Order: sequence, then structure tokens, then C-alpha cells
Amino acid sequence: MRRWLVELTLAAVAVALGVFFTVNSLGEGDGWPVRAEAVAGAIAVAGLILFRRSRPAALTLALIPFGIFFAMPMGALPIALFSVALHRRGPIAIALAALHAVALAVVYGFALGLTRVFYESVTFIVLLNVSLVAIGMLIRSHRQLVASWAERARQAEEGQRLRVEQARLAERERIAREMHDVLAHRISLLAVHAGALEVRRDASPEEQKAAGTIRQSAHDALEDLRTVIGMLRTPGEDRPQPTLGDVPALVEQSREAGAEVGLIFDGADGVPEQVGRSAYRIVQEALTNARKHAPGAPIEVTISRTADPGLTVEVGNALAAGGSRLPGAGAGLTGLRERVHLIGGRLEHGPTPGGEFQLKAWLPWPT
Repeated sequence: MRRWLVELTLAAVAVALGVFFTVNSLGEGDGWPVRAEAVAGAIAVAGLILFRRSRPAALTLALIPFGIFFAMPMGALPIALFSVALHRRGPIAIALAALHAVALAVVYGFALGLTRVFYESVTFIVLLNVSLVAIGMLIRSHRQLVASWAERARQAEEGQRLRVEQARLAERERIAREMHDVLAHRISLLAVHAGALEVRRDASPEEQKAAGTIRQSAHDALEDLRTVIGMLRTPGEDRPQPTLGDVPALVEQSREAGAEVGLIFDGADGVPEQVGRSAYRIVQEALTNARKHAPGAPIEVTISRTADPGLTVEVGNALAAGGSRLPGAGAGLTGLRERVHLIGGRLEHGPTPGGEFQLKAWLPWPT
């Protein structure tokens, strides 16, 4: 609907210009009969509506001789040049406008001579064409600029989506590798106990057979687990996984790097391994973010148990003065959110009314 409204508006402008040129031509006693002018004008306006968007250059080339010898089609020619400037490259529109100006000057020079009417007519038409071509080129440039901004925004959004997805996958892979260390230990214990039961002298043959089956199944499961998790490992990742008891050492490393870090820690006794590893990763990421976005600001780390039961991890730091920050993609917080979500916990982060940035996580005991 909007497109047809634009087409009809431009057609009305072309008709108005054509009537203006026709009245001037008839007033000077020359020109074609009104019926011939009307037919020529109708053909020009129909071509304008049909081909203004799809073939503006060809339409303009056809209207140049048509508009020189008839007055009504001359009203459609500036609109056609405007369409060329709007839908084609600038040099094409400038070349067609120059071609029309030269043809107009030559024909009017022979018809009118170098009179005042000649100079006024040629000057008016050339200025009209130049004005519409300039407006068309300006609109085209604005559209291209808006389109480039939209494309940049789309690429930035797609890049951020990919970074978030990569962070989620990386965190899941790291959790899987950590689970390998835990499950391998427990399955190994299961195999050892089953083997011990298998060789007991007072065990019945059925019990020995069942224990042998359990031992072999545990061994097969351990081999399958090592094969699957081994594909996720990269060189140098076979080091022991951190636990909650390693948090003080992590804080001490930050202090040695120049950060002012306070720690309130109830101890790691009785905390499940999975919860302890997640708490360590949360503190590690929070300290990294604090050093990156608020260098030199004091940091306070609090790890306490709750009655739910669960573990609460809070890390707060003052916001950087003047809001100066290093750029970040937010992938680290995305990975933490994925880790906390997988164990059924909650993660909150953001500025506080007191002018601090706080990260708070609650990690439940596994059921």
C-alpha cells in the first residue's frame, strides 16, 4: 500500500510539472495540440509507474528525446532522473542528467536561438534536474548507511550469540572432564570391592560370579568413560581438579598480583566435591573480572554455608572510578551461569545501590 502511494504521489508531481510545461508552451504559441500532449503525457506517466524502480536508466534514456519534443513528458523526466539517483550509482545519474542538459541545450538552441527564453528555459530545467538528482543521491546514501549499521548490528549480535554458545559448551566440557576424575575414582573403588568379594573364601559360587560380573562391568564402564572424556581433553589438562580448599591459595595468588582481597571462609569440611569445585570456579572468574574491570579496587570474598543446605559464594568489589572498563564479551559469566544451572543453583550479578559490583551464587547440596 505504501509503495503504491509513493508511486501515485510521484506520478501526480510528474503530471503537475507536465501541465506547467504544456501551459507555457501553448502560451508561447508553439507546441503540439493538447490531445497529442495528453497522449504523450499518459504514456510517459505509465512508463514512470511501471519502470521507475526496475529500469530507471532505460526509462530516462527513452524520456530524454520524448520530453524534448513534447511538453507533458518533460514533467516525468525529472522524476525519472530522481529514480536513477535513488536506485543506481551516482555516476550513472550524473551522466544521464548531463546528457539531457546537452541535448536540451542543442535542440532549444536551434529552435529558439540564443534568446532570453532559451537561457531561462534551459537554466530552469537543468536546475530542476540537478536538485532532484542531488536529493536522490542523498536519500540513497542515507539508506546505504542505515543498511550498513543494521548489518553491523546483526553481525555483532550473531558474534555475541556464538561467543555465548561457545562459553556454554566450554563450561559443559570442563564439567564433563571434572566428572571423569570423580567417577573414575568411585568406579575404581567399586571394581576393587567387587574383586575382593570375588576371591572371598566364604562367598558362594553365585556371589563370586555376581561379584566378577560387577568387577568386569565396572572395568568396562571405566574404560568407556576414559575413552569418551579423553576426546574432550586437551594437552596439559590432566592436572588435579581444584576444590573448595584451594580457594585461600587462589586468593593469595591475587594478593601477590597486587589486588587487595579480603576472604571470609568457613572451611571446606563436609562440602561435596562438586559444590566445592563450582565454588572455586565462581571465585576464580569473579576475581578475574574484578581485576579486569576495576583494577586496584578492594575485593571481598565470602563463602558461607546455608541451612537449606547449600553454599553461598559472594564476591564484591567497588566499581572503577569514572566507569573505565576493559572490554569483555561476558563469556565467563555465561559459563558460570551454565555451571550453576546444571547443579540446580542460582547466580545473580550486577551493580548495587552502594556503588559496588556484586556476584552472588547459591549452590545446593546434591541430593
